Amino acid sequence: MQKRCRIIYNPTSGREAMKNNLVDILNILERAGYETSAYATTPEPNSAKNEAERAAKAGFNLIVAAGGDGTINEVVNGIAPLKHRPKLGIIPAGTTNDYARALKIPREDPIGAAKVIAKGQTVKMDIGEAGKNWFVNIAAGGLLTELTYGVPSQVKSLFGYLAYLVKGAELLPQIKPIKMHLEYDGGTYDGKASMFFLALTNSVGGFEQIVPDASLDDGKFTLIVVKTSNLIEILQLITMVLNGGKHVNDPRILYVKTSKLVAKPVDEKMMINVDGEYGGDAPMTFKNHRQHLEIFANTDEIPDEAITGTEEEEETSAREHFVEGVSHLEDVGNLELDKEDEKD
Repeated sequence: MQKRCRIIYNPTSGREAMKNNLVDILNILERAGYETSAYATTPEPNSAKNEAERAAKAGFNLIVAAGGDGTINEVVNGIAPLKHRPKLGIIPAGTTNDYARALKIPREDPIGAAKVIAKGQTVKMDIGEAGKNWFVNIAAGGLLTELTYGVPSQVKSLFGYLAYLVKGAELLPQIKPIKMHLEYDGGTYDGKASMFFLALTNSVGGFEQIVPDASLDDGKFTLIVVKTSNLIEILQLITMVLNGGKHVNDPRILYVKTSKLVAKPVDEKMMINVDGEYGGDAPMTFKNHRQHLEIFANTDEIPDEAITGTEEEEETSAREHFVEGVSHLEDVGNLELDKEDEKD
């Protein structure tokens, strides 16, 4: 049966990079064995999400999300709740593209990203559930996270990640800690913090050392709580991040692994950021769904320790060890029998 691919692309992302490269991308995926078609998202709410769900239910084998982090998040929200989920490809064409960075997919080269899909390497990735939303890279809460809401989409397109840095520098003096109650595997945090975030990869806001020990498929989030709101201390922590991830042991940081999180505000409203977009208000429960989506990635460049292996591989390995053990016992038993025969 012919494999089918549906490209869902944002025609305004990345200075219209997708529109300019769409024909070449279609040809690459066709040569890779997919009958390929494309859908341009519209300004209507959930345009990419609805098309992803429709295509998945129509039996497409592969859905390619082409655009920024927001487009990728919408496509994931369209297919993640389904029982039968197609494989996911990513062609970055947005601002920060943290997820593509983590998967070693070219971020400013749509043709190169399509070639990664054609290469055929995939990872069974963990994804998160936050209330009624799904996310692939990060969920966060606290005043520090609100800077992304203040950057207009037009500014993001024109100035890229620089827009976030400028807005962040503008807001940092206004940041104050808020009281929060966090419940995670094996513990709780009660106290003030300027933010918390749950990371699924090592790439957060353009930094690749915020989660230096990230695993993509182990069923665990990395929970990081920034306890301080002091501008100088935050800048010190950022320096430690850039200096090899030394922030993880700093007393101003809580750094733990967890499969779930319950986040509750104490005195004031706490907005939740999901993959860079507003995802509702706390209280909210976050769950990690281990190896929930099979996603094309440049696995040759991803560190071995970031991929633990699929559950099927683990089960197969366990079966192989069991069979080897039984065979060894049989060999030992036969050897003992041979010795007994020699004595007789």
